Amino acid sequence: MSVAAVNKSEIVKNYQRSEKDTGSSEVQIALLTARIKHLTQHLGIHAKDKHSRRGLITLVNKRRKLLTYIKKVNPSKYLELLKRLELRK
Repeated sequence: MSVAAVNKSEIVKNYQRSEKDTGSSEVQIALLTARIKHLTQHLGIHAKDKHSRRGLITLVNKRRKLLTYIKKVNPSKYLELLKRLELRK
């Protein structure tokens, strides 16, 4: 299950760089974070769902790689993104 279309468009609108931007790293990280939160809630209820757990691990790794890229290219944007998504303390 993925993020609902309405929620997805709202996330894209909040994190896009320009009006037509839908695939920048910031948007991708925000969408992955929403899916990760959804899957985490799902796994809290369905603890034995191993297939969803594997998907969650894949999403977390993909988000980590994108965050590493942003940290390398634009450190200030990286810190701002961490604050907005409340990923780290």
